[in-house]
Amino acid sequence: MSEEQATEREVNHEPERADSGPESRAGDSGLGGPELAELVASRSELKRLQAALAEAQEAVARRQADFENYRKRIERDRSEAHNRVVAEAARKLLPVVDNLTRALDAERSLEASESKEFKHFLHGVELISKQLNEVLESFGVQPIAAVGERFDPHIHEAVVTEATDKYEPDTVIDELARGYRIGDRLLRPAMVKVARPSDDE
Repeated sequence: MSEEQATEREVNHEPERADSGPESRAGDSGLGGPELAELVASRSELKRLQAALAEAQEAVARRQADFENYRKRIERDRSEAHNRVVAEAARKLLPVVDNLTRALDAERSLEASESKEFKHFLHGVELISKQLNEVLESFGVQPIAAVGERFDPHIHEAVVTEATDKYEPDTVIDELARGYRIGDRLLRPAMVKVARPSDDE
């Protein structure tokens, strides 16, 4: 503002207007009472809609998190149910696997003296045993490591001990019946022979 304008204001006793916010700016832009009220109402509605949008976005995020937790829970329950059914079936098949293994072990010791026909039959039984083990493996059933391993009461069952200096104490030196697991679930512990110090005799 020039000095002449300032002097003219003082002469005419015109007070200098201060910019006092939206109402003043609205007045400068030519908005009257109704227009100003509509602008204030629009701004208020905008704030309300922004708050409602933020609340809706938060609700959607919560729903997504709930759904993801639900999906994981269903997946876990389905996996556990599958393992339960497979474990039950596998337990019923394990004695069959044991009997086939015993029969094959016994017949292999006589194989050299048997006829060609019997050897062919024995080979067929070996294929059946192999297929049965492959079926169990396809369902996630895995044998438990035994011979040469440190005795672990969680997966091994010591049927007999043997005094020996050939192995470290508590080492599994023979497997009498194979143990099996499915995932972290133990189907059957391995029946084993465990080394003990010879001075325990």
